[in-house]
Amino acid sequence: MTPIQKESLPLILQGCDVIGQGKTGSGKTAAFGLGLLNKLDVKYFRVQCLILCPTRELADQVAKEVRRLARAIHNIKVLTICGGAPLGPQIGSLEHGAHIVVGTPGRIEDHVNKGRLVLEDVHTLVLDEADRMLAMGFQASLDAIIQTIPANRQSLLFSATYPAAIEKMAQRIMHEPVLIKVEGEHDDSIIAQHFYQVGNNQARDHAVMLLLLQHQPESALVFCNTKSDTQQLANTLNDNGCYALALHGDMEQKERDQTLLRFANKSATVLVATDVAARGLDIEALDLVINYQMPRDQEVYVHRIGRTGRAGSSGCACTLYGDKEQHKLDALQGYLDRTIQAEALPNEKDVAASLPRPLMATLQIDGGKKQKLRAGDILGALTSKTGGSEINGSDVGKIVLHDIRAYVAVKQTVLKQALKKIQQGKMKGRSFKVRELR
Repeated sequence: MTPIQKESLPLILQGCDVIGQGKTGSGKTAAFGLGLLNKLDVKYFRVQCLILCPTRELADQVAKEVRRLARAIHNIKVLTICGGAPLGPQIGSLEHGAHIVVGTPGRIEDHVNKGRLVLEDVHTLVLDEADRMLAMGFQASLDAIIQTIPANRQSLLFSATYPAAIEKMAQRIMHEPVLIKVEGEHDDSIIAQHFYQVGNNQARDHAVMLLLLQHQPESALVFCNTKSDTQQLANTLNDNGCYALALHGDMEQKERDQTLLRFANKSATVLVATDVAARGLDIEALDLVINYQMPRDQEVYVHRIGRTGRAGSSGCACTLYGDKEQHKLDALQGYLDRTIQAEALPNEKDVAASLPRPLMATLQIDGGKKQKLRAGDILGALTSKTGGSEINGSDVGKIVLHDIRAYVAVKQTVLKQALKKIQQGKMKGRSFKVRELR
């Protein structure tokens, strides 16, 4: 077990209210997931557990993990209810009932107010990434939802940071909670931390380019403090051949989903994101994190750099700061209890001329679960001996199925073959349109 699981799970199983503080990737989803599944009555087909998350991406990830943990228990229904998705299918799913509902506060509140979602049988409430929900302005929605849940419930609150607003909320909605805090500081032997002093935004852009060219990452995440800086930097990196994607709150949900998919599939090298947008990303083996600006909070810094060096692997975090951010640097030195020394940026003569092309490409197929497509059908079509030369299974990456679309990652070396095989071949006895996501 991870430290947060070891400390919180026994208390959760005892029925205690628990506040768990730990960075992303610390294993808290399994801790509360196992706890609520242990308490669930499968024969009683009512909503017994409610899990609230700040973003759709995190809600999808949590629901997926809970389903995985529940795979040995028959007939458990986990329902995801989030904003940015059509209301019709959600209403239909709610009419059929569920044991566990995972969702975002705004959409959950909407269904509760309209009487479509009844929470009178909920015995376990989970607030995941509670600090982000408050930062995103969900306080009123959370209060409205919690008022409809029985007072004698078990409440579990998990958060990467523990600001005063979270403490006030815990006092209001929890009963004698136990605080479990897993230290988030990162050992330099696991995550190498580097700091660079820069001037204006143009100098920052150039510094990011130099660091990417120096480290040659397969996957890198760059954090910006604002949505405008996020988009501007992604555009600049692309103009310089960096295969970058932007992720921020002004994007449509479909665009956000495809961006995350392409980055997770390794068909893009760099993801430039805001802190809120980056919460709940399920990205493995992240080589490099760059802070385009110093974060506003020291705990957010720890959360950001914790994206690399996960599961015991080594990682690298680079932070840029200007003269106006010296107070943030001083505060961070006190928080980390270490002296931060600025380093010289790499010399242009000593770095590579360009970043390598992404290993994978992502294909979108215009068919999904409603067309009865399965991952095996797509893999079979790609690796069949018909329709041109054979593609090895090792050249095919992640396959993700949605209701009316499917996405599959293939190596760049077999991209043309893969497009041809799906365009000219058949799955489930019919043809499907396919295109490369760019």
